[in-house]
Amino acid sequence: MPTLRATMSSSLPPSLVRPVRSLSRHHRWKVLALGVAANVCFSAAINGLPTTAVLVRAAYGLDTAALGLVLGLMGLGVAIGELPWGVATDRWGDRPVLLAGLWTTGAALAAMALWVSPQAGHVPAMGLLAAGLLLVGVLGGSVNGSSGRAVMLWFGPGERGLAMSIRQTAIPLGGGLGALVLPALAARHGFAAVYGVLALSCALCALLAWRWLHEPPVAAPAPGTAAQATEPAGPPALRDAALWRLVLATGLLCAPQCAVLSFGTVFLHDGLGIAVGTAAAAIAVLQGGAIMLRVWSGHWTDRRGNRHAYLRACTLLSALLFIALAASPCLGAGGALVLLVAAGTCVSAWHGVAFAELATRAGAARVGTALGMANTAVFVGCFLTPVAIGQVLPAAGWTAVWLGGAVIAVAAFILFGARRSAGV
Repeated sequence: MPTLRATMSSSLPPSLVRPVRSLSRHHRWKVLALGVAANVCFSAAINGLPTTAVLVRAAYGLDTAALGLVLGLMGLGVAIGELPWGVATDRWGDRPVLLAGLWTTGAALAAMALWVSPQAGHVPAMGLLAAGLLLVGVLGGSVNGSSGRAVMLWFGPGERGLAMSIRQTAIPLGGGLGALVLPALAARHGFAAVYGVLALSCALCALLAWRWLHEPPVAAPAPGTAAQATEPAGPPALRDAALWRLVLATGLLCAPQCAVLSFGTVFLHDGLGIAVGTAAAAIAVLQGGAIMLRVWSGHWTDRRGNRHAYLRACTLLSALLFIALAASPCLGAGGALVLLVAAGTCVSAWHGVAFAELATRAGAARVGTALGMANTAVFVGCFLTPVAIGQVLPAAGWTAVWLGGAVIAVAAFILFGARRSAGV
């Protein structure tokens, strides 16, 4: 049976296969750390900025519908950029795509700090804010596929669930850090400081990528996992029906998660009268719980080989928690806050397992495109969800918002079931 390295090497363009004898076998952990750092920077913007929603609304003079549109545009930008970035990663490799994405995202955020930040006596036009956030999303989407492909190539099949779950902890970690830092920064120093700090973090992460990502991560199989796996064969990623079912289920399940992350602080503040600082802290706690569950679930499903069963169970529990959240105002502010944290944690806990399943299904030669497909679906949902909430909330209230999240989770549960019936 061919070794993992030989199998991966045969599925890659010749330009990506380089001698690697000089690399330490521990270098894969640096690659994983870089993937985490890059995604923390990305998530601090994409998931951290929505925690400043109450302050954005006041600083830019937006109503609820405009707020939903502006927050959703970052998700639309990522959805637009993900697939092209993923295809580019498969074509040219991880290093150029990750470096280009980090530097340009940092530049876009720096431009927002200079020209799209409210100052005394001057509020930028909503169109400028919308265009800036859309551009940040388009450029920042480069991080997902490039870092995911790097992790996929460096870790063997028996460790990919854990490795991808560790990488995916960056999403709640970045969001949690954003929830802790950005609202306070915006309140005390304004949005120029918010965008400036995010730009600086992208630049620092780009320097790490420049230092650590010199060699393509095709070289070193995980100790003890060589000669254990062959890459799955299949049609091109864009014509793989089973892959599309997993992609669509993943995208759907991110909608209720996005509802909590984008409007959770608004729900707690406007609906329950909880202070902005306490509401932001609740989102940070939620993100911390998601981090722990992602790492645990990746390791647990690697050992048991039950990724599919875990995804279905997590999806069903999320639906039940969102139904409970719809009735939570009857429990008072404290009970509703606890349910919001529980529902948000559960619906954020499955990403690493799902992305490991996607990567394994796709194989090394298609993983960038497959992750681009998945993240496109995810961020289409991240665009549509705040926009939809902006319309539903004034008309039907929070109960309808959270029940909508439950219905979408049930739809994802059905798609995961269809995947099993397809025998993949």
